[in-house]
Amino acid sequence: MVVAMADRCWESTDAAYNRYHDEEWGRPVVDERGLYEKLCLEGFQSGLSWLTILRKREAFRAGFAGFDPEQVATFGDQDVERLLADAGIVRHRGKIEAAIANAHAVLELRAAGRPLPELVWSYRVDGPGPRTSRDWKAKTPGSEALSKDLRKAGFRFVGPTTVYAFMQAAGLADDHVVTCFRRTG
Repeated sequence: MVVAMADRCWESTDAAYNRYHDEEWGRPVVDERGLYEKLCLEGFQSGLSWLTILRKREAFRAGFAGFDPEQVATFGDQDVERLLADAGIVRHRGKIEAAIANAHAVLELRAAGRPLPELVWSYRVDGPGPRTSRDWKAKTPGSEALSKDLRKAGFRFVGPTTVYAFMQAAGLADDHVVTCFRRTG
């Protein structure tokens, strides 16, 4: 499908970035593994370009066992060192350790009877879309509240700005601009 720039929220000369917009960004993610992956990748993106993370996503998936929380929760010091040596990912000890801690938190939520999908989807945002990308916000009261709940549950690298980017990416907030062909309502 050929999409004109006016029909998309953003335009890039990078085909992978355009595909991400067209096929993934803002589409509802409802499974635990998918939400865990998006949350971790948004944490790794903090301070960097999303395109950097997008280009490294397959290496992240390989390094983090396909973002299977049960497998990542078993990671120890040797895995941290292995990941710090992996040039295919963002080699930041704090972010790597956060992804492992987040796997533990996913499992703890599940064991407590409130799995990650139930928690994050309770913060779904409905309403009119932004008119232009200039209307996007860095954080919202909802992302601040979800950030607090995630931190209480043991998640790390989940500040309100990171959480709002996660909400946009995972479809909890449909922030496709009103003229975008992906806008659902």
